[in-house]
Amino acid sequence: MTTQTRVPATEVTGLYGAVVKFATKKMFGRVPDSIGVLWHHRPVFTDMMNFGRKTEKWHELDKSLSTLATMATAATVGCSFCLDLHYFMAHDHGLDEDKAREVPIWRESSRFTHLERLVMEYAEAMSQTPPAVTDELSDELLAELGAPALLELAAKVGYLNATARSNIALGIHSDGFADACGLAPLATTAQTRVASTS
Repeated sequence: MTTQTRVPATEVTGLYGAVVKFATKKMFGRVPDSIGVLWHHRPVFTDMMNFGRKTEKWHELDKSLSTLATMATAATVGCSFCLDLHYFMAHDHGLDEDKAREVPIWRESSRFTHLERLVMEYAEAMSQTPPAVTDELSDELLAELGAPALLELAAKVGYLNATARSNIALGIHSDGFADACGLAPLATTAQTRVASTS
């Protein structure tokens, strides 16, 4: 990480730690520094990771829409770690990297479809304090996606808000996943630039 976390990382140890390090090295090429922060409270670490893996198995919402929603959430909240991780995951899952890199500036970009814009607008609106989802936006997405996919969208954005806000509070910043796989830099909004340097 480029800056010090608010809770110092501890060594990831023991048999469970060895399994975690092996799995994360296999997935990301290295052990993210943030794991050392969360390792202070292993039940929190385990439960958050397990739930995160479960959300990846949901399938009512198109995978690319899900990725755009989670990235738009991360950009709105200002979590550079989450944004970098999901950009890496878009690359790793074979999704459109050019679109993914422009999520932070989606309103100015011409790359996105009407439905993709609705999904990112919903993610942004849901990530405001207080949430700003309108009946009109919800109705349009319900008609476009159907109830199961809209529920999944809301749940994914809600989960990402929980993890993103925790990361920001703990001072967990980008871990360079995109750099590690040679991805072009993400486009950034002024809000994201400020959050990533704070």
